[in-house]
Amino acid sequence: MEEALLQFAPMQSSVDEGFWHRLSSLKLNKLGIDDSPIHIFGFYAPCSHSQVSNHLTVLAESLPSELSEASLIPEPSRGNRNRCSVPGILYNTNTVESFHALDKHSLLKKEAAKIWDDIISGKAVEDCSLLSRFLVISFADLKKWTFNYWFAFPALMLNPPATVVNLKPASNWFSVAEAESLSAACNEWRSSKSTADVPFFLVTIDPNSRATVRLLKDWEACQSNAHKILFGFYDPCHLPNNPGWPLRNFLALISARWNLNSVQFFCYRENRGFADMRFSLVGEALITVPQGWKDTVPNAVGWELNKGRKVPRCISLAQSMDPTRLAISAADLNLKLMRWRALPSLNLNALSSMKCLLLGAGTLGCQVARMLMAWGVRKITLVDNGRVAMSNPLRQSLYTLDDCLNGGESKATAAVESLKRIFPAVEAEGIVMAIPMPGHPVNNQEQDSVLHDCRRLHDLIDAHDSVFLLTDTRESRWLPTLLCANTNKITITAALGFDSFLVMRHGAGPLSHAHNFSAETTNSSPADRLGCYFCNDVVAPTDSTSNRTLDQQCTVTRPGLAPIASALAVELLIGILHHPQGIFAEADINNSATGATEKPLGILPHQIRGSLSQFSQMTLLGYSSSSCTACSHTVVSEYRNQGMEFILQAINHPTYLEDLTGLTELMKSATLLSLDWDKENDEEDDDCLEI
Repeated sequence: MEEALLQFAPMQSSVDEGFWHRLSSLKLNKLGIDDSPIHIFGFYAPCSHSQVSNHLTVLAESLPSELSEASLIPEPSRGNRNRCSVPGILYNTNTVESFHALDKHSLLKKEAAKIWDDIISGKAVEDCSLLSRFLVISFADLKKWTFNYWFAFPALMLNPPATVVNLKPASNWFSVAEAESLSAACNEWRSSKSTADVPFFLVTIDPNSRATVRLLKDWEACQSNAHKILFGFYDPCHLPNNPGWPLRNFLALISARWNLNSVQFFCYRENRGFADMRFSLVGEALITVPQGWKDTVPNAVGWELNKGRKVPRCISLAQSMDPTRLAISAADLNLKLMRWRALPSLNLNALSSMKCLLLGAGTLGCQVARMLMAWGVRKITLVDNGRVAMSNPLRQSLYTLDDCLNGGESKATAAVESLKRIFPAVEAEGIVMAIPMPGHPVNNQEQDSVLHDCRRLHDLIDAHDSVFLLTDTRESRWLPTLLCANTNKITITAALGFDSFLVMRHGAGPLSHAHNFSAETTNSSPADRLGCYFCNDVVAPTDSTSNRTLDQQCTVTRPGLAPIASALAVELLIGILHHPQGIFAEADINNSATGATEKPLGILPHQIRGSLSQFSQMTLLGYSSSSCTACSHTVVSEYRNQGMEFILQAINHPTYLEDLTGLTELMKSATLLSLDWDKENDEEDDDCLEI
């Protein structure tokens, strides 16, 4: 018989797109910069087409889920005849330079050593899938959605190489009766759930031409009554003159475990899901190994060729991904990268589920909306009654010249459309509505409309988790402040001067039972409740727009001020969300004992006041006032008792809030004190003159 060098058809890889999606998710949400090896598994099956070889395929489920430990070996589902599972290892690097710098020779040798250890220990006899271990190195560029990768299928090299004699179709090797019996036995083996995906097996044929397929561990029992013994394996290769790659390590196992020099092998292949003896191959491999070869790990080969060259592959998924899905992943990229090192405690779920109400869609409103989206907030409602003017687009970042034409689009509507163009996944809504204000009396004809707006604003605040007060006038912030204090909502105020700004968070509502509990646990008293925007006022908010010049009616401010104040306002919200006490958190100042070094996001102040002319910024602390016209216990209780009638009184009667809260009496007392002080000063002056 003529001998020829036994040549094997290399295994080829196939990567499902879902694998890269899951790897990206795993990298962003769990692994971060951890580049430890990841246990995965792949699948292959016997060839079922005379013109096409089967590949080893990795799918999304080949990787651990995001909630499981990547260091654990995932458990594949068993019993699927078309998916024989094979264990693998993935080395995903953090940079493309690290990917190219990997010691590929050492990695391949390491995996080959595992296969050799499994052979020597007998583990590969019990679990024959270990013979086909594979290796993947990769780099995932999550900015461009490109993936560099390289597969290796470690194969132990026999030295000298094995030779083959009499390789031919199985139908020509066996008698007709043997071939028919073997086909039936293989079909039965493939139909059983316990053996369908076992890729290496023994074939015995007794003197009566009856064939049996058995597990490798039955080797000893097979020798007693078998006429012929063949070593079978699922062959993914379609070539008529070459067995597939899995035979290489199978021969190493046979030689090392059973010391055979002549091996009859059976390359099992199928046609339409059934054994095909004309397509399957049988041959005899002759093995010659030197003395003591078991003492060292044989050399290994196996890095997959890319178009005949030893280079990695690269795939781009940017074009194939849905633009909205891609936008969502890209938008969250910076936030997820923050969790890798700088901010592991960042709660992305809390941010994405937060419902934010922005009262005012002008310079501040536009900037705050953009900042919220950058922090991962997806649910934003903007309220404004104005239209986009020609002077707006340069300062208000959500508008363009087109929004100014034909009288101008509604600001709330135009802002929402702009947000959706920037980020299609945002859940934004625009509400065109005026906010009723004290100091702006309404007549009987307007009363129903104003009350409707009041109820609508109440419902909006009730339906949201946090509220930003970003309107132009002081009095337009009064009703939202009251409603937020009543429902204990997180409230953030941002206000601008010409070159100065104020950003503050309002304290918890005066009737909040949770605040009393918080006060007990923090050794503070209920009087330590943080103040609101109106707590320092000694007069009620009044009309600030009538009888004013143009520069007094408009918010004339340095252009750089609004972005600074808006960013700080959003940062305050993020700080509240990540504080254990939330809205009840005590205020920190610059010299606070619990400073930035002890908190991932730094201190959580009450008020931030800044001056652009001085390039300065300071944090202040102000407690609530029992005479506050917006958030005091008296005002909130009166609102709860009278409802809309109370709001009408506050709107129509300038001194109503001052009388209710005691500010009127306070001012009278201050006047009397001032008069007494003046009298004392006059007497002292007289004394001086006399001297």
